[in-house]
Amino acid sequence: MAHIQQGRNALQQIVKESSDRVLHHPILYACQGVRYRRLEVILTTKIDKLGNAGETVKVAPGYFRNHLMPKLLAVPNIEKYAHLIREQRKIYQPVEEEEVKADKKTEDGEAKEYEKAARRLENARLVLRRLPDIAKLRSRASKDDPIHLRSPVTKEEIVTEVARQLSINIEPENLYLPTQMSTFGEYEVPLRLPKSIPLSEGKVRWTLNIKVRGK
Repeated sequence: MAHIQQGRNALQQIVKESSDRVLHHPILYACQGVRYRRLEVILTTKIDKLGNAGETVKVAPGYFRNHLMPKLLAVPNIEKYAHLIREQRKIYQPVEEEEVKADKKTEDGEAKEYEKAARRLENARLVLRRLPDIAKLRSRASKDDPIHLRSPVTKEEIVTEVARQLSINIEPENLYLPTQMSTFGEYEVPLRLPKSIPLSEGKVRWTLNIKVRGK
């Protein structure tokens, strides 16, 4: 706020110094090539039915002298004022965000790409190769007992292998692991995908088939 006040004070000082010389006498308007009945000014703030801050508009000299100038709502459209207004707008005025209109074709194209990627995940089988836990392997009661891994498979490992093997980028949040993948075998991992992606007929959720085997 202090910086804005300093800017306004600077404008006020320039206007005050120039007012007697530039603003009041009809002959001086004519010398500057400006019609006396309408004066070109630069608005320092938005004024309803007149314009936005930084815009150049034409107003009656009396309206400018009695209303706009005392309140620093506008300054004459000459270079030193225009330069000061431009610099102030660069520093103090928030950048106006350009309105981005949604492109329906783009949205439809993205939706089809998501659906295509989801179906590739559903029809694929990811293969993870891991080392067994040797101690548990030797202590198995029978060959039918599961072979434990040295460490459980993590979501991050699955995400990395999906990108490497299937060329599809997913996030750990897209995976749901109700139980740890800590043994060799085949797993059906539920996927958390946007509800806007239509499921295959007869399916109630998206899944990814993963086979964990030894190296």
